[in-house]
Amino acid sequence: MVSYEELIEKAKEASLNAYAPYSNFKVGACVLTDKGNIYQGCNFENASYGLSICAERNAIGTAVANGETKIKAIAIYSPNMYNCTPCGACRQVISEFKTDETVVITVAGNEIITNSIEELLPGGFTL
Repeated sequence: MVSYEELIEKAKEASLNAYAPYSNFKVGACVLTDKGNIYQGCNFENASYGLSICAERNAIGTAVANGETKIKAIAIYSPNMYNCTPCGACRQVISEFKTDETVVITVAGNEIITNSIEELLPGGFTL
């Protein structure tokens, strides 16, 4: 099993590729699927701000493009923010692909913080 530390390192690695010329707010994410595969993503901005994509949704989209729809864990890292948690849109997307054991992993200093998606998005939209 991949450790939380390894997932954070992969998220840090992905943040180095972030394209954030407008906000300079770089974020990386790393998804671990129920099949044990890892997918990375970073945020990328656009001059038309609404077209920007968050790192979490980028990583999840890559997993989905590879036929994976069950997330065991997602690690999120930004060099710009202590304990960078997902935005509301990303929380909803994570919720769509969660399992009973899905954990959201962030880092605050040297401390790894874990939350369930239900803790981060109580009452999330479901069909």
